[in-house]
Amino acid sequence: MIRRLTTGLALAALLAGTAMAETIEVQMLNKGADGERMVFEPAFVRAQPGDVVKFIAADKGHNAETVKGMVPDGAEAFGGKINEEIEITLETEGLYGVMCKPHYAMGMVMTIAVGDVEMPDGFLGGRIPKKAMGRFEDQVGNL
Repeated sequence: MIRRLTTGLALAALLAGTAMAETIEVQMLNKGADGERMVFEPAFVRAQPGDVVKFIAADKGHNAETVKGMVPDGAEAFGGKINEEIEITLETEGLYGVMCKPHYAMGMVMTIAVGDVEMPDGFLGGRIPKKAMGRFEDQVGNL
């Protein structure tokens, strides 16, 4: 009886955690609502572990992939194909830098903050194009 109750409680807790996960949609666009060209909308997302980010290919010619060196320790990098909608489940807390590879130099980047995080040292290090760096700096200002 106790074993059944414990198993049932564990299953209920697991299902409750799954039910609370949120799906956040991000549009990949040639032009955003503010008139900026080559953008993810929203450009900054705050999520919780277990949440899903769905990248929607609203305009053609875009993809979503992590920027090398801009994922939390222990997290897996991800990369979608051009014109592909992808869903990413975020399990590891931290900051994720995301780019559209064909439009990276044009500043098509976004930041995902998973959990209650601060910007880690070196997050904006490395070789980041000037336009992308400006957008990343604006985005991490939301932390």
